Parts: sequence; structure tokens; C-alpha cells
Amino acid sequence: MLVERGVGGNVELVSEAYAIAANYLRRSGAIRDTLVTDERLLEIVIKLLQHGEFNKIRLANKAIARFEAQSEAKAVA
Repeated sequence: MLVERGVGGNVELVSEAYAIAANYLRRSGAIRDTLVTDERLLEIVIKLLQHGEFNKIRLANKAIARFEAQSEAKAVA
């Protein structure tokens, strides 16, 4: 699935960054506490990677910030 999205050899990096971000967002109540992948969060992580972010902690933190910003924008609209 990740290879299809153009992640290539960075599957482990995306997986780790996603896990960090998803864990935080689950604990904060922003996403459900399930084993199902949140597609919106995964897309954010992949886009950040494609734009040159390769540090997993920064990748996770930026993904969290974007996810929360998008959620707030949807709540206002």
C-alpha cells in the first residue's frame, strides 16, 4: 500500500512517523482508538515526506500540526 503511494524505500520511516502521530492524536481524542489506519493522517505524512522531510520526529510533529489545523478548519466551516 505504501509503495503504491510513492513512498518507496521509506516505508519504515512513514510507518514510524505515522505511529507516533497516530498515538498522540488517539490520546488527545482527535482520532478514534482503533487499529484502522486514518487515511487522512497517512496522506499528510506521505506528502510531508515527498516534500523532503526525513526526520521521523519532525515528520510526526508536522503531521500532527497539519491534521489538527485541518480538523479545526472543518469544525469552523
